[in-house]
Amino acid sequence: MSGPGAGTAPDGTPYATLRDVAVTVALEAADLVRTRRARGFEVAATKSSSIDVVTDVDRASEELLTALLAAVRPDDGLLGEEGAAREGTSGVRWVVDPIDGTVNFLYGIPQYAVSVAAEVVDADGTPRSVAGAVVDVATGSVNEAYLGGGARRDGTTLRVRPDVTLDQRLVLTGFSYDADLRRLQAQALVHLLPRVRDVRRMGSCALDLCALAAGQADAYVEEGTHPWDHAAGTLVASEAGARWAFATGAGGREALVCGPAAGFDVLWAAVAEAGFVTDPTPLRSGPTTRE
Repeated sequence: MSGPGAGTAPDGTPYATLRDVAVTVALEAADLVRTRRARGFEVAATKSSSIDVVTDVDRASEELLTALLAAVRPDDGLLGEEGAAREGTSGVRWVVDPIDGTVNFLYGIPQYAVSVAAEVVDADGTPRSVAGAVVDVATGSVNEAYLGGGARRDGTTLRVRPDVTLDQRLVLTGFSYDADLRRLQAQALVHLLPRVRDVRRMGSCALDLCALAAGQADAYVEEGTHPWDHAAGTLVASEAGARWAFATGAGGREALVCGPAAGFDVLWAAVAEAGFVTDPTPLRSGPTTRE
């Protein structure tokens, strides 16, 4: 079985082809989300808490993504935020977020995306994103990458910002829907904020990681993200020159830290000192392929 870095998936499909599939289906889902928001929508349910909402558009977008991928890649597996799942036989699994940033979508804040990534399994058994796309629904911009092929936004190559001192770094973050974990995240933020340029909470992990890839921020940190939140975004960021790693967060869940490869160790130490993570030993990491 071939693995990440070989340029092709276990079934022989080039990563670049999987990237093209991700872009195509993400654009179609983004069109649906855009149209449905203009037409009207309903909150369909809540998940982890009363503020963690699911709309009927989330579900419709995931149904569309599932159908499109099944049509063009019937042998692949799939994992979706809203419960879509199937086993595959090709060695490729799609990880999809039908709307990353649902609360922003709910309020009409133009910061939400459709995220689609293709994973294969590393030699050590770890799933690794090898192709992906993140479509900014409000602007229509397409962030895309495949392993070893670089990252682009609307055809323009993405590169992270050059290394700067910690006090010159703009940090992006997010907060859990769990009240107790939010409290811990806020406490860590109090310690980090005086040491950096500033902090932004935009509301979409996928778009935050793409902003980092585009040099529009210097770091991203959040505990409690899910695979569909970051599967495509971490690939885009790493192909643009970023590093990422997961560690055990203050609340006991995995915390994601991502930043330009140059100076990443300084960021990692600052995050640990602030209390975002309880153990600075990475659980897993993804070194950039574009240093």
